[in-house]
Amino acid sequence: MSSPLFQPDPNLKKVQLITDGSAIGNPGPGGWACILRHGDVTKELYGCAPETTNNRMEITAALQGLRAIKQRCHVKVVTDSEYVKNGITRWIASWKRNGWRTSSRQPVKNQDLWEELDAEADRHETEWVWTKGHADHADNNRCDELANRAAREQISNV
Repeated sequence: MSSPLFQPDPNLKKVQLITDGSAIGNPGPGGWACILRHGDVTKELYGCAPETTNNRMEITAALQGLRAIKQRCHVKVVTDSEYVKNGITRWIASWKRNGWRTSSRQPVKNQDLWEELDAEADRHETEWVWTKGHADHADNNRCDELANRAAREQISNV
């Protein structure tokens, strides 16, 4: 987790993971995408789900990106989803303490994905950064393009 005093382990490889998710209809056909960067190596990943929500696709993008990293690394996760960033850095500890209930005692939405994301994030040294979506972050814009394409292609293939 990131804080002003956070100092990455200098012995770990540094990877940047940029993510985005999309759903047409919300719920509806969804897509997720991520870009992994390490040095001069770049890898794009994307996928889809037939009936889902934007939030599920946002979490899935981060989850799939972390899963693709095979060894423990320092991972800077860049997301345009405040839901993902706040969920994994601020809310998840309370959710777990409260038996996966929100502060209003409601079940946490997407608990299955949050549990998986938490486990994957724990395999690495993670730093979570929010970026404004649809702005000037080229990799975030590319992820948005890939996620939307994955969601739209499901409609055109029906």
